[in-house]
Amino acid sequence: MAKERSSLQEITIRGLGVIESAELEIAPGLTVLTGETGAGKTMVLTALGLILGAKSDADFVRKGEDRLVVTGRFSVTSEIAKKVEELDGEIEEKTLLISRSVTSQGKSKVLIGGTQSTAGAISELSGELVEIHAQSSSIRLSKPAVQREILDNFGQLHKELLEYEEQFQAHQILSQKIAALEKQLKERDREVAAIKEFVEEFSRITPQVGELESIENEISRLGSVESINSELTSALNSLSDEENSAINLLQLARRSLESVKGKDSDLDILIDQYLDSMYSVQESTGGLARYLSGLEADPSRFEELQLRKSAINSLIKRFGKGSDKALALEQLIAEGNSAQERLADLNGGDERLGELRKELLEIFRGMKISAEALSRSRSRAAKKISQEITGELGALSMPNAQILVEVNSNDLDSIDSYSSHGVDDVHISFTSHAGGNLLPLAKAASGGELSRVMLAIEVVIAAKSPIGTYVFDEVDAGVGGKAAVEVGRRLAVLAKNSQVIVVTHLAQVAVWADQHLVVRKSESGSVTQSDVCAVTGDSRKIEIARLLSGQEGSESAREHAAELLEMVANSVIS
Repeated sequence: MAKERSSLQEITIRGLGVIESAELEIAPGLTVLTGETGAGKTMVLTALGLILGAKSDADFVRKGEDRLVVTGRFSVTSEIAKKVEELDGEIEEKTLLISRSVTSQGKSKVLIGGTQSTAGAISELSGELVEIHAQSSSIRLSKPAVQREILDNFGQLHKELLEYEEQFQAHQILSQKIAALEKQLKERDREVAAIKEFVEEFSRITPQVGELESIENEISRLGSVESINSELTSALNSLSDEENSAINLLQLARRSLESVKGKDSDLDILIDQYLDSMYSVQESTGGLARYLSGLEADPSRFEELQLRKSAINSLIKRFGKGSDKALALEQLIAEGNSAQERLADLNGGDERLGELRKELLEIFRGMKISAEALSRSRSRAAKKISQEITGELGALSMPNAQILVEVNSNDLDSIDSYSSHGVDDVHISFTSHAGGNLLPLAKAASGGELSRVMLAIEVVIAAKSPIGTYVFDEVDAGVGGKAAVEVGRRLAVLAKNSQVIVVTHLAQVAVWADQHLVVRKSESGSVTQSDVCAVTGDSRKIEIARLLSGQEGSESAREHAAELLEMVANSVIS
């Protein structure tokens, strides 16, 4: 079953540099982008970079425009679609739109699947969508972390790495727990004394959640018994005790209303509403009367509550935190319920520390086993990838070049050797000629050689890589003739597994394209929609001739272009 991959379908550009407006539909396979110097090829890559989260700059905005807008349409994998949906973006038929605008004041706006987002969010996605290689990005290859990632991707070591990372994470967490307990034990005498003092006071009072509010409410009631009695009696007298009380008057009104009930349905509704209200008043009056009958002063209870309130407030003042008394009391109750457990941990701290250290040792043994297995897998993969990359370099007209990927494992018995990636240091060494000393890439490879090494690596790992689209700029720097032909051939090989986009000025590379796009400047010096076109047949032959000689009308260049195109047509790419 073929690996599911993303791909770039279209780039739309408005107001970027020399490009007034352009739409580029990108086909599967190998696409080359050519054009005269200054025609805007670099702006296409700039647009793609912005779409993928690169740093924006107001200088990118075309002169006379208030903003630039670039949009990329991608066919995405199920995994990427899920990540976009987690960002509240929309995916339609596995198609994702990413749009970026930059104003002439430098303000940037990002839309992922129609939802406003950030350049940082795009950057996290872009690593799974597109990999861009320019002269500067090839330098990344010199970094040890990148070299290790290349080896792990080639060896498909994700399962071994995940197993090790889980062990490493468990070791880190338990180590932190032990360190925290050790720190606590150093201060435990002071802490134990403080907790015991709190427990003693808490146990004496044993406050309950919500108790303080309940006490304050009851104190308020008991402290207001006389005024409540007086006002409530007066209210009840007004309602029911006198001949002309409110209730009696309401009853008179009820009788009058009932005498006309049934005369008009609209009036009946109003009468029913009145009767319901009157019954509610009578029910409330009964409730007030019952409350009054049960109301009595209780000086001893009042004093008891005052003492209880004082005790709880004293507990909060001594041990509580924050200005919110109710919240402080809740926290104290929670601490009081867990205090005995905390004391047990501290009093039995040495024993507990011994148990944790024993557990840590067991985890370390498991981590060591996982690290050893990861190192062995890396060593096997290193031998194989060294051979395959060296073979690819031979195909790129570097027959005497050699790549050596080495895995150096640090002391497995020392915890200092372990990192989140294992105990290994991965180094890629290179020599460009037979018998030469193998040296680190940064020292041994020129810029052009680094580009070809990177291309060789991508060809080797492409079949196993999840990345769907590769973009190359300056991959043909410093090469020409037969070497350039072989660079084109290897790009075509890479395009068998992934979508490949190449900006080139070499005909020997361009002839291998499945799709050939040409960017031209108009007479005004700008690039508009009509100035970006796909060339085929004779038009393509003319463009190849221009790349060869700089002159579209050169007959000899056209003959050479035809020879190159025929060579590619008769080639078997493998």
